[in-house]
Amino acid sequence: MKNQTIKFLTQEVLDNQAKAAAIAPRLRKNYNLHHEAERVQRFVNVLQPGTYVRPHCHDRDETVNGFELFVVLQGEVALMVFDEQGNIQTAFRICDGGDVHGVELPEGVFHTLVALAPDSVILEIKEGPYDRQSDKVFLNQFPQEGTPEAAVQVVQWEQYLCEA
Repeated sequence: MKNQTIKFLTQEVLDNQAKAAAIAPRLRKNYNLHHEAERVQRFVNVLQPGTYVRPHCHDRDETVNGFELFVVLQGEVALMVFDEQGNIQTAFRICDGGDVHGVELPEGVFHTLVALAPDSVILEIKEGPYDRQSDKVFLNQFPQEGTPEAAVQVVQWEQYLCEA
């Protein structure tokens, strides 16, 4: 028999994840609703300002649908889309109180997320199962996560978004 557990995504869960994200080295924290081996990944990603998401795309096996769905449940983030040379193609805000609440990206679109408000919460849905070795294709011209250059990059993106 399949798992019949009803799962709730409460404000208490989001608040606890936000506290954990605030002290995490990456300034973000996932809360999975799915099990690792499941074909549909469903999770919330709590992002704090300053977190660095290295620009990447998903290039999955032809048997896997490569879409990625983001819905902002709380706060505000910017989604930035890049071409293969790392040039910004478009950037837009997704927030809980604005005109755009969510975005579905097709496979192969290079992107990053920038947290614009504390305790921003995104519901993400994509096909799995997750494989750390093959899940993302990174744009090599951007710094690796955890480096001083990555922190500088976040500041540059924030400045770009303020001017846009």
